[in-house]
Amino acid sequence: MLFVPRAPSPPPVPEFDKVVHGGLFLLLAVTTRWRFGPRLGLLATVAAYAVLSEIVQAVLLPDRSGDPFDALADTTGALLGWLLARRWQHRGRGIAR
Repeated sequence: MLFVPRAPSPPPVPEFDKVVHGGLFLLLAVTTRWRFGPRLGLLATVAAYAVLSEIVQAVLLPDRSGDPFDALADTTGALLGWLLARRWQHRGRGIAR
């Protein structure tokens, strides 16, 4: 989704793409933590992918453009997803945090 050509129509809500970016990386971080565990290096990898994806869009894809605010939305979503997965995992074990 991050690398397909941009849709020609405007978003339904201004800055809606930031919500989509954040949501995609939230899901990526949650599933990464659930599958591979809570190693912070994995969160760093997801965040690095967020930044790299914007660089790829800016440099290599003629129909796309990189946006630092998209990268910010991506990394914010990743962090929120990581924390959400942590909370769910602790709740599932009966550990309150």
